[in-house]
Amino acid sequence: MNWLNALGLGYLLGSVPFGLILTRMFDAGDIRQIGSGNIGATNVLRTGRKGLAAGTLLLDGAKGFLAVWLAWRWFPEVASLAALGAVLGHCFPLWLKFKGGKGVATTLGVTLGLAWPIGAAYAAAWLLMLAVTRISSLSGMVAAMAAPVAAALLGRFEFVPVLVAIAVLVLVLHRANIARLRAGTEPRVGSKG
Repeated sequence: MNWLNALGLGYLLGSVPFGLILTRMFDAGDIRQIGSGNIGATNVLRTGRKGLAAGTLLLDGAKGFLAVWLAWRWFPEVASLAALGAVLGHCFPLWLKFKGGKGVATTLGVTLGLAWPIGAAYAAAWLLMLAVTRISSLSGMVAAMAAPVAAALLGRFEFVPVLVAIAVLVLVLHRANIARLRAGTEPRVGSKG
């Protein structure tokens, strides 16, 4: 049953909708009625409240990290399933009728929790792509794909299946962004469009 416990622990922690909580707490409106309607940091940034977006990014990452950190202590043989659970919880929270975010910040947290060098590779890929393109969605997708590659290169093959599953999930949730990228209409961070 440990695999189910780890998955459930991750899901419960991952499903805490920090973007929604922060925007409501600081009177920035209902994030689900703004931009893409997602509860993640990129959509919170569309409120014009950079501090709330940064807070959402940090808290969404922290919940992913905490899920894996606790799983290492309670269910070490299946800790990677807590990582998957946390991302699933963020993307499909029960409390919000399964409409959440796209998992990018939470994936940063879980990769850091699994093995900090994998998290560092994820963060580096994300930041490098963001610096070069200023396209948040592309940066998140590239980082998600970089994580299983980094795990394999570091010899942490036990994490590869879960990280591949997370990367596929992140890509599927970004399918509208992929269509806009192909059409050349995907907005850049800081642009008015």
